[in-house]
Amino acid sequence: MSELAQELLAVAFSLALLAGYYAFLVRQVRRDPDYTIHAINQRARQVWVAEVMRNSSKDIMAVQALRNYVMAATFKASSAVLLIIGTLTLSGQAENLSHTWHVFDGAAGPAPAWWVTKVVCLLTVLIVAFFAFAMTVRILNHVVFMISIPAAEANGQLAPERVAARLNRAGKCYSVGMRAYFTTVPLVFWLFGPGLLVLASIGLVLALYILDRNPAR
Repeated sequence: MSELAQELLAVAFSLALLAGYYAFLVRQVRRDPDYTIHAINQRARQVWVAEVMRNSSKDIMAVQALRNYVMAATFKASSAVLLIIGTLTLSGQAENLSHTWHVFDGAAGPAPAWWVTKVVCLLTVLIVAFFAFAMTVRILNHVVFMISIPAAEANGQLAPERVAARLNRAGKCYSVGMRAYFTTVPLVFWLFGPGLLVLASIGLVLALYILDRNPAR
């Protein structure tokens, strides 16, 4: 089998594996909304927002909690920028690295143009992670002001359920950023060879299954 065929087969298998996992996850959530830990987290945020807006004595605690959330997202967005810069540096060394990084599979290494394609895929995922974390920070900055409004005075788009919806949107963006980070692991191993891409993809799906599943299920 040619080296190009091995690369394409590894990519097809990895994509099919991830798509199959997410299809399985969607089916399970339709059967049981509490199957994933994400649903529990969303409900917890809704209850938390309602309690904070009802009890004004918890304003400081809420702002501190959101500040920690913002700091975590900011740190990960900054890390994504550094990783993007490092990935761009790799793209300029395709001629040398495309051969030296394939020591594990015994191949001479793909053509530099194909190796650059791998780097571009890695770069794309990191950019998605950056924007996801940046959107998390943006939404949380609005929630900080909204959550300080007393429930008796909040109505319309400022009602507790709407504020909770915005907080959950920030949580979804944060989750997208984390999943993008997780996806970089198989892509990094792909730089060393198609076989490692397959193994890393299997490991990623197993890790996601453990992380996504509600421990009570």
